[in-house]
Amino acid sequence: MANNGGRGAAEANHHHPNRRKRQQIISRRPRAHHSSAFFAIALPCVLLISLGVGETKGFDHKTSSSTGGKDKSCHTTNSLSPQRICINVDAIRDNIDSSSTSSIGGDNNSKYIMSSRKTSYEQDGDEAREIAKHLPFYPFKGIPRFYDIGGFLAKPEVFQQIVDIFVARYSGGDLAIDSIAGLDARGFVLGPPIALALKVPFIMMRKAGKMPNTISSNAYDTEYGKRSGLTVQRDRIKEGDRVLIIDDLVATGGTLSSAITLVHALGGTVVECACVVELKMFVDPPEGSGLPSRKRLFESHKISHVPVWGLISEDVLTVEAALPEGYKDDGEEHL
Repeated sequence: MANNGGRGAAEANHHHPNRRKRQQIISRRPRAHHSSAFFAIALPCVLLISLGVGETKGFDHKTSSSTGGKDKSCHTTNSLSPQRICINVDAIRDNIDSSSTSSIGGDNNSKYIMSSRKTSYEQDGDEAREIAKHLPFYPFKGIPRFYDIGGFLAKPEVFQQIVDIFVARYSGGDLAIDSIAGLDARGFVLGPPIALALKVPFIMMRKAGKMPNTISSNAYDTEYGKRSGLTVQRDRIKEGDRVLIIDDLVATGGTLSSAITLVHALGGTVVECACVVELKMFVDPPEGSGLPSRKRLFESHKISHVPVWGLISEDVLTVEAALPEGYKDDGEEHL
């Protein structure tokens, strides 16, 4: 009966050649006992990359793509897993219209979706000027132009743009970092979302008496007066760690110098000090101006090699706050 069944199938195939061809095609396909891995990027353009694994000897699958005349090839062999996978990232980015994907982090290959395709920014550039519109200044604590970051914190889309800019700057290359140290207190607002996006630890640098197991810096001066120093926990920074120090605003550099000293004391390297607002009037004022000099302060602490980068300077911070009725600058600090 089995032979008759086989003969009947053969006769059926004889009368239906298309069925026989389909059976031949199916019989030539490698039998996969291991699941294929599928990776999809679902943005304005959906790209599906499928990696098939076959067991049939001699099976060799090759794909290639080309961008700008440069080919990228990928091979899989008859082994149980692909020996090499090459993905043309440029080709993927070209297919994405309004967003770009940047791989950030370590071995987990996590993805951070940038809200902008741009990967480098300059101080007081187009983006900075737009953000500056949300940073009004007030008379406060005896200072005629006190810049309040509450303006952009109240606007999630602006806050997100600022985070994206810093993530793009420190996502790799010469400015790649191992951790972010935020300065008490507004560095605690800016640092964590950037650290989360980059998948690096966030470190608090706090005023004395707030944390256990700490080392302390020396006292330092700011535009508001003398400070007792910062502290950091001893086990947060290891020998050779590349650390980014971040704060909302940099003026005279007194707080920064204290933070840099702490990182160096624990064996770390400060890759850069970053801020949203950098007051350039304090960088290197002329002798006799009466203004403190950040340049001279850094030289005195032997840290002049540490760079400082600010997104916005006072040159484009021109929005004066509309003061409510009865506003009073009491001249007192609100700690």
